[in-house]
Amino acid sequence: MPSVPSLPKRGSDKDQRNGDKDPAPRIRIPTARAIVDCGVYVDGTRLPGKYTHQAAMAEVREQGRGFVWVGLLAPDEGQMESVAETFGLHELMVEDAVHAHQRPKLERYDDVLFLVLRTVNYVPHESVATASEIVETGEIMVFVGADFVITVRHGDHSPLANVRHALEANQERLALGPYAVLHAVADHVVDTYLEVTQAIEEDVDGMEEAVFSPRSSVAVEHIYLLKREIVELRKSVNPLSNPLLRLTRSPGNPVPKEIRRYFRDVLDHHTTVAERIAEYDEVLSSLVDAALAKIAVQQNTDMRKISAWVAIAAVPTMIAGIYGMNFDNMPELHWQYGYHGVVLVIASVTVGLFVTFRRNHWL
Repeated sequence: MPSVPSLPKRGSDKDQRNGDKDPAPRIRIPTARAIVDCGVYVDGTRLPGKYTHQAAMAEVREQGRGFVWVGLLAPDEGQMESVAETFGLHELMVEDAVHAHQRPKLERYDDVLFLVLRTVNYVPHESVATASEIVETGEIMVFVGADFVITVRHGDHSPLANVRHALEANQERLALGPYAVLHAVADHVVDTYLEVTQAIEEDVDGMEEAVFSPRSSVAVEHIYLLKREIVELRKSVNPLSNPLLRLTRSPGNPVPKEIRRYFRDVLDHHTTVAERIAEYDEVLSSLVDAALAKIAVQQNTDMRKISAWVAIAAVPTMIAGIYGMNFDNMPELHWQYGYHGVVLVIASVTVGLFVTFRRNHWL
């Protein structure tokens, strides 16, 4: 059977309109722009000199000991792919590192451990009534291998420079390897949880005092704002409990025994933070109920006042309405002191009603 000649492939209408021109090439940003710091550590000591991530990895594998610590700040896809190619990271890990907004989790890809932590920061403000945001969040991803650790940070807060300096000053701890860095980062993040919850406690106490003050008026929207921030904090903190448990107790855990002991302390601090957040959430729920009850009581008080004044105003309105009718034969219509008598009756009745309502705390 004779073969049918293939027809040339027809381009899309857009390609034809553009004259079949190739799209403009994408400008690649160097990986060094995203690297905050890169160091080589051998026996707990940082080797002198500056390294690229490729040179640092080559140095460690040439010596056959030590590890590399690379710190990145909000890398794009191209920058992260360069790092992944050097350290052999899985593509799914790279995707999570580039696209933030991940839940705290712990995953293992072959010999690489991947931990996602949510960072939180307390936004200073004069009062909850004037604040639009109380807690801001970010992320830190940690990749841990046999001879490297990579930290990827998203967000302007929670820098890791102090963590690195503290570890470099503790050679004995740093000599334990990359998992010592993993513990230091997790401990730093959980410590910030403690600081943020302590700062929020002042807002919760201030709101509680304002709600239960006798003559204060608190807008329920302010309580809702604080409760929304507590909910956001809970979503950032609570899911981390399972990864921390796995780092301390999971069978086949690659974390050395010495480091697991330190992770138990981190887990205890995390439990304290989770209990505080649950307590704040319960308090704010009670404050919402109390504020709504207070509003309902105030509305009832206002309605009683309005009803009392309406009753007082009804007396002169009724009498004036009766004597405003156009009839010739009406009692006391032509009496010389009729006007004064009507005014006296109106005044007596209204004063009597006012005293009665005042005595019953309606006015």
